[in-house]
Amino acid sequence: MLLFPFESYWWFYLGFTVFVLAVLALDLGFFHKKAHEVSFKEASIWTSVWISLALVFNYLFYLYAQHRFSTHELYTSIPGFDPEAQAQATALEFLTGFVVEKSLAVDNIFIFAVVFAYFGIPKIYQHRILFWGILGALIFRALFIAMGSVLMQYHWVILFFGALLILTGLKMFFAGTKPQTLENNFIVGLLKKFLRVHPQIEGQSFFIKKKGLTYVTPLFLALIFLELSDIIFAVDSVPAIFALTKEPLIVFTSNIFAILGLRSMYFMLAGVMDRFAYIKYGLASVLIFVGLKMVWLNEAFGGKFPISWSLGIIAGLMGLSILASFVFDRKK
Repeated sequence: MLLFPFESYWWFYLGFTVFVLAVLALDLGFFHKKAHEVSFKEASIWTSVWISLALVFNYLFYLYAQHRFSTHELYTSIPGFDPEAQAQATALEFLTGFVVEKSLAVDNIFIFAVVFAYFGIPKIYQHRILFWGILGALIFRALFIAMGSVLMQYHWVILFFGALLILTGLKMFFAGTKPQTLENNFIVGLLKKFLRVHPQIEGQSFFIKKKGLTYVTPLFLALIFLELSDIIFAVDSVPAIFALTKEPLIVFTSNIFAILGLRSMYFMLAGVMDRFAYIKYGLASVLIFVGLKMVWLNEAFGGKFPISWSLGIIAGLMGLSILASFVFDRKK
């Protein structure tokens, strides 16, 4: 049984979506109305703001769950139901899902850097591309989560995605620190084949008109590539959170909060990403671990691997990979 069924909590989804859209409108319409190069200081402040918002939401969500579980007959009628323990588990599931998404988002950041370098996008226009790219990512993630909440009810689907996560993690692990490139990339070639591309950047415009014809600029190509790459990443990241919790509401909110802070995290880490030479191994290990949870560990622990252990293991794997990057790659 779901603790937060959609038919009873549709208003929560609606209210959360309105809040997210309002924050994004405030971001683009006020704080970043004028195109400018985002500094490390500004990016660090915004990264802290997004993480703080997620933690405040988690605490308020815990208080709400505690009250709801203690008073509503939907929960009080369940034999042996412990409102306080379940509220704590709910908050911990959100936090773990948020940490997993933040960790996996690091791979998106490397893709951002490669795409911007390939299309020659100046830093002054990168925030605009990322804004619209992440807005699209929010929509696609919501669709993936909606489909996942239905598909994950079938055991064979859980096993399939668990195996997929393990294989993806192994592939990433053995690929190591090989530099990524878009040379001869299938998606880029396909975009250039079906779109009328203008070779030069014309300000912050995605489209321009020349002699009565509409052309897309390199900014639009970069945006489309980022959207398609996020869809590919969602195939891994959404099942990864469903391995930690079966609650679509927790998956949705933790996923969205992780994506919202992705732009500022990119600008904060863009100048030091080459320092994280071994973070790929941490990300690969996280994928393998959550894949094992889906195909084996959850069943081995009576249907639910302890969420506190999951959080500690995931944080430990990422921490070790970051530490290894500084210790073993100090000269670079």
